[in-house]
Amino acid sequence: MTDRAVDLSALPKEVRDQLAELDLELSEGDITQKGYEKKRTKLLAPYIIHTPVSPPQNDVQPPAPSSSSHAPPPVSSSRYRERRTRRTHRSGGTRDDRYRSDIHSEAVQAALAKHKEEKMALPMPTKRRSTYVQSPIETRTPPDSSSGSDDETSARRQSSMAAPPALVNPNLQSQDWINHSAQGSSTSSSASSTMSHGEAKPQPQSQPHPQPQPQYKPQYQPLYQPHHQPHEQSRTAAVTDMLAQSRIAHSENSVPPPDVTGVAHPARGPRVDLPSKAVVRGMSRGQSRSSMMETADGVPVNSRVSTKIQQLLNTLKRPKRPPLSEFFTDDSEEIVQVPQPDPNTPRPEGRQIIPVKGEPLGVVSNWPPALQAALARWGATQGKSPALTALDITGKPLYTLTYGKLWSRSVKLAYTLLNKLGTKNEQILKPGDRVALVYPNSDPGMFWVAFYGCLLAEVIPVPIEVPLSRKDAGISQVGFLLGSCGVGLALTSEICLKGLPKTPTGEILQFKGWPRLKWVITDSKYLTKPSKDWQPHIPTANTDPAYIEYKASKEGTVVGVAVSKVAMLTHCQALTQACNYCEGETLVNVLDFKKDMGLWHGVLTAVMNRIHTISVPYAVMKACPLSWVQRVHVQKARVALVKCRDLHWAMMAHRDQRDISLASLRMLIVADGANPWSVSSCDAFLNVFQSHGLKPEVICPCATSPEAMTVAIRRPGVPGAPLPARAILSMGGLSHGVIRVNTEDKNSALTVQDVGHVMPGALMCIVKPDGPPQLCKTDEIGEIIINSRAGGNMYYGLPGLTKNTFEVIPVNANGVPIGEIPFVRSGLLGFVGPGSLIFVVGKIEGLLMVSGRRHNADDLVATALAVEPVKTVYRGRIAVFSVTVFYDERVVIVAEQRPDASEEDSFQWMSRVLQAIDSIHQVGLYCLALVPANTLPKTPLGGIHISDTKQFYLEGNLHPCNILMCPHTCVTNLPKPRQKQPVGVGPASVMVGNLVAGKRIAQAAGRDLGMIEDQDLVRKHQYLTEALQWRAQTDPDHVLYVLLNAKGVTVGTATCVQLHKRAEKIAAALTEKGSINTGENVVLLYPPGIDLIAAFYGCLYAGCVPVNVRPPHPQNLAATLPTVRMIIDVSKAACILTTQNLMRSLRSKEAAASVNIKTWPTIIDTDDLPRRRPPQIYKPPTAEMIAYLDFSVSTTGMLTGVKISHAAISALCRSIKLQCELYSSRQIAICLDPYCGLGFVLWCLASVYSGHQSILIPPFELESCLSLWLSTLSQYRIRDTFCSYSVMELCTKGLGTQTEVLKARGVNLSCVRSCVVIAEERPRLALTQSFSKLFKDVGLSSRAVSTAFGSRVNLAVCLQGTTGPDPCTVYVDMKSLRHDRVRLVERGAPQSLPLMESGKILPGVRVIIVNPETRGPLGDSHLGEIWVNSPHNASGYFTIYGEESLQADHFNTKLSFGDPHTLWARTGYLGFVKRTELLDASGDRHDAMFVVGSLDETLELRGLRYHPTDIETSVSRAHRSIAESAVFTWTNLLVVVSELCGSEQDALDLVPLITNVVLEEHHLIVGVVVIVDPGVIPINSRGEKQRMHLRDSFLADQLDPIYVAYNM
Repeated sequence: MTDRAVDLSALPKEVRDQLAELDLELSEGDITQKGYEKKRTKLLAPYIIHTPVSPPQNDVQPPAPSSSSHAPPPVSSSRYRERRTRRTHRSGGTRDDRYRSDIHSEAVQAALAKHKEEKMALPMPTKRRSTYVQSPIETRTPPDSSSGSDDETSARRQSSMAAPPALVNPNLQSQDWINHSAQGSSTSSSASSTMSHGEAKPQPQSQPHPQPQPQYKPQYQPLYQPHHQPHEQSRTAAVTDMLAQSRIAHSENSVPPPDVTGVAHPARGPRVDLPSKAVVRGMSRGQSRSSMMETADGVPVNSRVSTKIQQLLNTLKRPKRPPLSEFFTDDSEEIVQVPQPDPNTPRPEGRQIIPVKGEPLGVVSNWPPALQAALARWGATQGKSPALTALDITGKPLYTLTYGKLWSRSVKLAYTLLNKLGTKNEQILKPGDRVALVYPNSDPGMFWVAFYGCLLAEVIPVPIEVPLSRKDAGISQVGFLLGSCGVGLALTSEICLKGLPKTPTGEILQFKGWPRLKWVITDSKYLTKPSKDWQPHIPTANTDPAYIEYKASKEGTVVGVAVSKVAMLTHCQALTQACNYCEGETLVNVLDFKKDMGLWHGVLTAVMNRIHTISVPYAVMKACPLSWVQRVHVQKARVALVKCRDLHWAMMAHRDQRDISLASLRMLIVADGANPWSVSSCDAFLNVFQSHGLKPEVICPCATSPEAMTVAIRRPGVPGAPLPARAILSMGGLSHGVIRVNTEDKNSALTVQDVGHVMPGALMCIVKPDGPPQLCKTDEIGEIIINSRAGGNMYYGLPGLTKNTFEVIPVNANGVPIGEIPFVRSGLLGFVGPGSLIFVVGKIEGLLMVSGRRHNADDLVATALAVEPVKTVYRGRIAVFSVTVFYDERVVIVAEQRPDASEEDSFQWMSRVLQAIDSIHQVGLYCLALVPANTLPKTPLGGIHISDTKQFYLEGNLHPCNILMCPHTCVTNLPKPRQKQPVGVGPASVMVGNLVAGKRIAQAAGRDLGMIEDQDLVRKHQYLTEALQWRAQTDPDHVLYVLLNAKGVTVGTATCVQLHKRAEKIAAALTEKGSINTGENVVLLYPPGIDLIAAFYGCLYAGCVPVNVRPPHPQNLAATLPTVRMIIDVSKAACILTTQNLMRSLRSKEAAASVNIKTWPTIIDTDDLPRRRPPQIYKPPTAEMIAYLDFSVSTTGMLTGVKISHAAISALCRSIKLQCELYSSRQIAICLDPYCGLGFVLWCLASVYSGHQSILIPPFELESCLSLWLSTLSQYRIRDTFCSYSVMELCTKGLGTQTEVLKARGVNLSCVRSCVVIAEERPRLALTQSFSKLFKDVGLSSRAVSTAFGSRVNLAVCLQGTTGPDPCTVYVDMKSLRHDRVRLVERGAPQSLPLMESGKILPGVRVIIVNPETRGPLGDSHLGEIWVNSPHNASGYFTIYGEESLQADHFNTKLSFGDPHTLWARTGYLGFVKRTELLDASGDRHDAMFVVGSLDETLELRGLRYHPTDIETSVSRAHRSIAESAVFTWTNLLVVVSELCGSEQDALDLVPLITNVVLEEHHLIVGVVVIVDPGVIPINSRGEKQRMHLRDSFLADQLDPIYVAYNM
């Protein structure tokens, strides 16, 4: 660091100016850091003294002479002047120096330095490069001149100085807790002397780290030391240096984010069955999960994503703050873990406060009886005296309104309002009516006339902001205000009216939520001069409302505070007395003249005292920040009315002016002096302008609120008198609502200045801010309440709200009221200090209550700003608010990011803000978001509109460009994890008859299959091959199958005899071409159609075992062919039957790229076979022989083949025939994939068995014609149809809005009796219900839709038939479900989950619910594994090694007690059986079976069991842009993958919403949120998500995500 050995104050003036210039360039981004350092080193080179730095002594260095540090720049420097003039046209707001409250910055840097040792590597989010190309701001938002950039509060919080917290001596007496020396600032703001951000750069690594010097500060410092000591500078540099080396993201184990730009993901075209990494079902169900978990599934460990997650896990290993006591037992239903109160919490110890009285309000004989009377008096007697001077945009006087003119114009307006608005006889306005005043900030004259005109006409003015567009922040709330005040008329000026937004016809827009308004122009030329005898009526001030001032609440609602005539007059008198106003003084007003101090002092009190007001509009301040100081100088003004930002901007620009004198000021009123962060602005301003004649005692902070009006104001001081005290408070104490002097941790101190004494004639108390208004103790922070004649009277039109605010009667500790008189709540938090001085530490609306502690939004903003935001935050625009998530408030910080900020810088800044806030305020941040510059909603004066920002955040409309969520650190009230109880068959499981532990055993059965009477039928149906031959003989021309194409045209049919003949041809080809032996496996590779059916029977005729496989997708061979190859290899197929097209695909070059095509088994194409018959048709020796293999990829990525015997086929077909009443005269329509499970049975087997006609609709045809399935149902008058969830979803999403079009085409679904969804999962209730509702309009019965349920061990357990009761729905408690219990609740109960019965149990099937661990039966309505016993159970797994143990476990297992003889098959699904009130066909009560989810899929988190689909349902509801989502766990982290269907800039909006919803509804913290393109989540043919496959892709970094957020 070059300047270590340079005493900057000793440098020549020119060099210091050039350095300051450089600092400014750097802070504005006009020069790079490198260029800055180069130029700086060059400038300082001649002055460097090469000596080692001696450690600073503990005595105070004498201050450098003030002249050297503040001498104005030499006029000779022409380049300098030229740069200056160029810069003045920019907004004063760009100066980044104002973000510095030096003391606070030092505290923050010190706090951050502490974190250096921990060096946590936070994983940086991964972002797709294309997602955010930050455009220059101009292109993003139109530069709006009206509402500039600067949050009024940001300037004061960041203002460049803060009084240093004096280290209070612990042995000082307690009453000395306010440091009685004036705490001058030890720093100065002129850029030449402070250390700029540029200097605090890391050293080259080779240099040793300098040790931070002891941070000693003298107890009392000389008043207003004008300069940093050089040593102090080196010390700060040292701390900053340490900090620079503790850059968070650059720790050794950090990894660069993956370059994800190269991979393009295919859209979700074909549905692909993808087994995960060749896992074949060969491991036991118990181990499959865990062993897969531990070895991140073959993913190289150094994969980028894994490293990031590893980093995240490391950060999460830090202990959380409230240590959670260990586990709890299962029976507790409590949700929230309440942290135990800390015994060391500071509590108030003082006595109860005594109300504080202001001095009596003096009675002056010539005070007017009403404010209008004062105007009448000056208008008559002092007509030439100036009342108001308005400035133009350059800061030059534009016009001056004299008292005479003001009076005559106001009278004209009053006359016009009362007499000239309507037609001759009707009076539109009556006294007491409310009128809106809409005037721009730049036109005070018109506003004054309108305001006084209304007072004279006795109508009530309601000043509001000029609406700029329909989208203004909070515009509809202003409508609420106008509505609640009953406003129908708006006064405005001609120019303003022209500028209002108009409709194309030229009418003024109807703003959202606004009542209909009539607009009246008040320019003089449109006013009527009253007749000689007309005089306005001026009664003595009474309690009627005089005017209404608007106020926006924390939630964003805008209400009107009504001020009575007497209160208005009394307030003016009290202000006159407190501020000692004299007749004829000059006042410069920079505040908004429509409300608050700007109105009270600059418009009302000014007229009462015939003061000349100079109004400086906001736009002038932006163009020329010094304009108000120049006005004070030129007009020799006695009083100036400003905010901290004005002090700040003036200070930043003060070098533009040399000869300014502020000696004339006797009072500089700081309107927002009540804000604790105003101290630094006031000190810094004094530092700069003391040399220009500004006296320290003229700075007068005050505290105000719209309801209580002026609460307290510091009286102008006597020259030479000691300045008032400062309080240095502990932020920790403040968060508990008590006042404690800050002794131990200097970093978390808050320096507060007083706001003077209570107003004359007022009485003040401090009461607890929440609960009943109980008086506080003397060392407690509370809300200031005021009793005075000079305050607001009510919220106009809102009596309920009024009572709680304007009629408060304080009570003592016993709850007894202390008197009769009502007080008004001011909304300010504070306390009374020594000498009855009032101190304010914040506002109620900025209060964040987190875990029972109070934090002030302003304080958090100040800390965030102290973390060098120069590179990251745009113009210091930061919003802080809290949102309620999971039973507590959570702190959210949103900041605007500079357009040129790099990802790295932003992430770095965010991580450091986290640490700083954690360290200084001891509160965890929940979310930190950066949005593009200029995109946060603005208030009329350019600040951030907090409630709208919060609304955007909650709705997902904030569009951040960077986001960091930290739920792990700040959510400390999660329920404790559950500890599993040891599993054992205990005495509670004693079984008596059919009862378990007092409950009926949870079992259910379908009706009996019954005896087959006719032996002929037995022979016919023993084997399907025989059934087909029998049908070909007895009914050869009966059409069994009809195949439709996308146009609904029949493209193929098969009669019984045709099917038989084709099967024979194929059997002949197999024996001849393929030389296949009996019992060998043959793969069928066909698109959905009749060829597939013929090939299946051909195989049976030839005595081989068909293996039906979904063909590879021709456009996506690389992804789909490996699965085909794997099934062929696993099934050891001897031959492949397929079509010519597919045969070409299998041998193509594309295929060769992904599999070895030289080793295919024999491939036979069955398109053109010769007409041959096999020598004989094979007949199996026993029905237990394997008929076919059913292969399917489970949702966990397992490829499982099961063996289906001939006996199972006929039992299943018979069962379906009975359940659905299928006969040869019936027609059914099938629209699902025919490759496995029940889908294959319905497509290929059922028709041959039962003889009904099947209309086949291949699901892929729906992609080109969505309505194909529904129009087929209508056209053929189908009674029973079967489909898959994918088909139902396609129709719901694609046709839901087109029911009218379908109706017009004549589609009528009233014929449909049952529409069954074939699935192996929990019924998707939301989908089936929306399908039923949407197509009700085309006649679909609400009772028609139902579901089926099957599994690997039994392809069809349930199927809703034609008879029997409708499927019923129950609501279960999700909390209990996580504990593996079922608790039925009412519909609409919180945390309830609707479950629909999965169809009726098929004939011949018995199910029982079993505890998967003890294998004992469970009682009714208990959750357990569904076991099934049925003649159509599969015979076992087809595995390469034939694992006997697994076969026995899954297919032939017995209960551990109860009925030990029956053999059951385990479905692997959790569910329960519930006896209902409904009756089944036989008249018995019906037992309904409910499927909850697959055991393999469940997530074990925090000792509880979660079903992914429940979490996914919540996630998909979180935002309209989430198309689909999937969850899985990795180690103990929950990962949520969501597909984004909106624009990519919405991607980051989803992160907080997803985190919120999972936390709220499932009490889980999401570890990683991955946002991907639509179609990335793999879905198998049944429409089920392949979560494990997704997990593998994520860990192998193959997803090409849009954004990956790692929640801390």
